Amino acid sequence: MSSAEDPAERRRSSFSERVLKGGSEPDPRFTLANERTFLAWIRTSLAFLAGGIAIEAFTGDIFDLAIRKFLATVLLLLGMLLSAGATYRWLGVERSMRHKAPLPLPIIAPLVAVGGAIASGVLVVVVLTR
Repeated sequence: MSSAEDPAERRRSSFSERVLKGGSEPDPRFTLANERTFLAWIRTSLAFLAGGIAIEAFTGDIFDLAIRKFLATVLLLLGMLLSAGATYRWLGVERSMRHKAPLPLPIIAPLVAVGGAIASGVLVVVVLTR
């Protein structure tokens, strides 16, 4: 087998090179772990999206229109931002591993915490004032 056919010698596409900004291939186990974490954030994002849709569709007799719209909007925006943040995080971690640099700070964890706290706070106020 010539070196041109050696799988270790294959190069990534120019798009991948631009997105990943060079570096060396990390251990595949770390790349796959990074992908699993990305997928976990995406599942969480989908849960927020489903929650926002459920609040809007099924709680008309429980919440006033303004509260229902607010809660649904918070959950839908949180789901949208979380999916974008998960992509940004996946790419940042992948680049860091390739360049043997420190991992980036996780901005999506505080986003989930703040969004969840806002939605929970509204629900607590609604429950206490009913």
